[in-house]
Amino acid sequence: MSGPARCFAPRGVRRGAALSLVFVSVLATAAATGSLPRDKAKSPWPAARSAAPLNAASAPAVDGDEVASAAARAVADGKSGTEAAERVVSRSGDRWGAVYDERQYEEFEQALDGSYTGVGIAARRAADGRVEVARVQPGSPAERAGIAPGDLLRTIDGRRIDGRPVAEAVALLRGDRTGAAAGSTVVLGVQRGSALRAKRLHRARLSTEAVTVRRLGPDRIAPSAAVLIDVDSFTRGSGAEVRDAVRGAPAGAGVLLDLRGNSGGLVTEAVTAASAFLNGGLVATYDVRGEQRALYAEPGGDTDRPLVVLVDGGTMSAAELLTGALQDRGRAVTVGSRTFGKGSVQMPSRLPGGAVAELTVGHYRTPAGRGVDGHGITPDLVVESRAEQRAETVLSGLGGGS
Repeated sequence: MSGPARCFAPRGVRRGAALSLVFVSVLATAAATGSLPRDKAKSPWPAARSAAPLNAASAPAVDGDEVASAAARAVADGKSGTEAAERVVSRSGDRWGAVYDERQYEEFEQALDGSYTGVGIAARRAADGRVEVARVQPGSPAERAGIAPGDLLRTIDGRRIDGRPVAEAVALLRGDRTGAAAGSTVVLGVQRGSALRAKRLHRARLSTEAVTVRRLGPDRIAPSAAVLIDVDSFTRGSGAEVRDAVRGAPAGAGVLLDLRGNSGGLVTEAVTAASAFLNGGLVATYDVRGEQRALYAEPGGDTDRPLVVLVDGGTMSAAELLTGALQDRGRAVTVGSRTFGKGSVQMPSRLPGGAVAELTVGHYRTPAGRGVDGHGITPDLVVESRAEQRAETVLSGLGGGS
């Protein structure tokens, strides 16, 4: 099996955290297979020129045939094809490469539909470098345990997480490394103020709320109040939710598009979201084993409404692709801190024994030809604290109201 191109988490948190981030970038239009749905209507825009020639840094770190051969030899010898493939990928230098057994890959596919096993906590890096609770999902185990936004996560199952990547903390919350199922237990050390308490939670099967919308400003019921559209991830259908939120916003109201902590998702959904603000045109270019391709917005988006995009170090992959498109096209003012820098393309292949390997095959670039991988996107206005308030001020200055 080969499949659409994808983007994954760093090697240091590869198996567990790729599933913990799970809404990783999937270039569903990376056309080698067309195995995921794509828009039936063809873009009216011409094919893009190559953003830049493919160089050694863009070349695949490991060949898929080599990984498949290693898995096949292991299976023939009665050994684990998954473990053999993992050894090849880990030696390859492919920072984003990953190997999943059948259960993990099924979990990943379910996550793209907005379903996951966890406790209902969205985490982020606090200003002091610790990990804090960004959001708590209504009705989740975390909400029932009294955990609230702003609480600090100090330990997970006895492991201190200060200084660890947020992605690793999320992987521990979900139990990705141990294959934890719904009903399994996780013990959190939660700090609120000076008080540190242990909270014992049972994981549950949860559905994500990828897009939330609310009014901004002191008079939030005013007809012209600005609108905040918070996109947690680009799961299936999220792009249409963004488009509908823009269409439903009051006439003349500005939009604050919050992509902080958005670890990516289906790139087709990010392109649909871009189409809500653009009248067609280029969203990104990318290469697959040296072949240059392009992604385009659909015509008819709202190009007049004031727009500010809020980003941080947790803005990854498909969310960076969207940010880069709106910034390069002059459609939005970007506010916050530099994004993560995940701009490589992976493609999945089925291995002997049932495992799936995701290997890097290329990189994507913004409309202006900027490479994102390893660099991230620097916002127009860099702020480290009170970013949402600063973004609202900028939006008000653009005439978007707040």
